[in-house]
Amino acid sequence: MNKQDLVDQVSEHSGLNKADTGKAVNALVDTISGVLAKGEEVRLVGFGTFSTSKRKASTGRNPRTGEPIKIPASTQARFKAGKGLKDAVN
Repeated sequence: MNKQDLVDQVSEHSGLNKADTGKAVNALVDTISGVLAKGEEVRLVGFGTFSTSKRKASTGRNPRTGEPIKIPASTQARFKAGKGLKDAVN
């Protein structure tokens, strides 16, 4: 499912028109991204938690040449499914 499919499904279930639903989905994604960029987490009870974690710098190898390369430190987005989502999937 892509973003447009999600908008279509949410629009169908909520009774909102697709334009308003698209704005709502975009606002949700932008809000979650902004909160994660600040280093905070987003908890949606029954669904899951979006958070970030730091990865240390490391050394890897170029698979083509075998030459060592430096991988810089970075911040990764994480998602941990909540009990409601886990139960719905299983």
